[in-house]
Amino acid sequence: MSSTDLLEKPDVREGDTGNANEVFHYVRKNKIAESAVMGTLVEALCGEVFPVTKSPKPGSPVCPACKEVYEQLRKE
Repeated sequence: MSSTDLLEKPDVREGDTGNANEVFHYVRKNKIAESAVMGTLVEALCGEVFPVTKSPKPGSPVCPACKEVYEQLRKE
């Protein structure tokens, strides 16, 4: 997996209340559009599974577990 295959996406579920503690996850790019259009679930690098419903804004908090996995992938 290369860094160009990843993009930050949110962990947002039905009934989202706009929680300020929301974090964004790294997800394979090729799964993002499919999830957004078809409503299928994506799996983040940390293992979280969710539908893509939002895009991150610059400076949005990133899931620490996803960030750790992503940094390890970049070293390989």
